[in-house]
Amino acid sequence: MASRLVLASASPFRKALLSNAGLSFDVEPANIDERAVEQTLDGMDAEDIALILAEAKAQNVSARTPGALVIGSDQTLSLDGEVLHKPADMEEARRRLLALSGRTHALNSAVVLARDGETLWRHVSIARLTMRDLDPGFIGRHLSNVGDAALSSVGAYQLEGEGIQLFDRVEGDYFTIVGLPLLPLLAELRALGAIDG
Repeated sequence: MASRLVLASASPFRKALLSNAGLSFDVEPANIDERAVEQTLDGMDAEDIALILAEAKAQNVSARTPGALVIGSDQTLSLDGEVLHKPADMEEARRRLLALSGRTHALNSAVVLARDGETLWRHVSIARLTMRDLDPGFIGRHLSNVGDAALSSVGAYQLEGEGIQLFDRVEGDYFTIVGLPLLPLLAELRALGAIDG
C-alpha cells in the first residue's frame, strides 16, 4: 500500500468525489501557472492540453511530497476546436452560455498519477454535452440564481445543480463531467495496490 495519497488540486468537487469514494488522502494544491503552461501548447488539442496540465500538477506536487502517490487532474472545455477557460466575471459567464446555447461541447477530464517525479499513469475521458436553445432572459435569470458558482466552472454551469436545466443531452459519465474520471482512477489505484481491492 502507498504510504500517502495526495490530491494535487484545490477543487472542492474533486475532493468530494474522492472522499465520497471512501479514499483517505491529503490535499496539496499544485503551484503552477496554467495559462503560462498553455501558452507553450499552441496548436494542441483540448485532450492533450488537459493531460499536460494534469501531469504538470502531479509533477509539481510530487516534487515536494517524497514517496507519495500524487493525483493530478485538469479539465478543458472545447467548442469547435477552441479551448475555453473559466469565465472571469458574470458578463463573461453570460456570453459563455450564449455561445454554448443550442450547441454540443466537450469536457475533457484528465487524470495523472505520479510518484517521486515519475509519471506512472495518464488517462483522459471525454463527455459531450448539448445545451438546449437558451433564451437570453433565461440565461440572465439562471445566472442570478446561481451567482458566483457560475465562475467556478469552464462552462459557467454546474451540472450537479441548477445547471442541469440548460441541457438537452449528456453523453459521458458524471465523474468526467465534474472533472475527475473516477472509475478509471480507482481501477488504476487498485492495480498499483494503493487502495484495497
